[in-house]
Amino acid sequence: MTIEYSTRVYWALFTRKCPVALTISLFYAGLLGLILLALSWRVVALRRHHKVGIGAGERSDLELAIRAHANFSEYVPLVLLLLVILEASAAMPALVLHLLGATLVIARLLHGFFGLNRSAGVSQGRFLGTLLTWLVLLASALLAAGVAIARWVLV
Repeated sequence: MTIEYSTRVYWALFTRKCPVALTISLFYAGLLGLILLALSWRVVALRRHHKVGIGAGERSDLELAIRAHANFSEYVPLVLLLLVILEASAAMPALVLHLLGATLVIARLLHGFFGLNRSAGVSQGRFLGTLLTWLVLLASALLAAGVAIARWVLV
């Protein structure tokens, strides 16, 4: 492979001249990656502030930050994978994919920054963030299963 050829291939991929560019899920993956980075930064900053290397060191603010980060890491990968699969299947309109992606971003912001990082108890941000995350997960899972079943039946 020559340098000229590989440059053309990478440029074609970058500019969406390939059959499956996944630009919608790519956009939301980028936003969610930034949210994860912010949640991670908060944990590291609190660890340094409290001089705690492992665990929460009986610091409630650090424990909340750790859980907000962990909860994000527990839910977002599967939902994002479902979004990628739905986009790659070409069975969903772009509007549906954007609704799922945008709702997930809003849900994780509510949960991580206006919910769990503020209080260990019940809060509106935590409740709405959890509810919206579950609804996006449920909708994505049902849509993915529905697409697969429809293709099996129609084949």
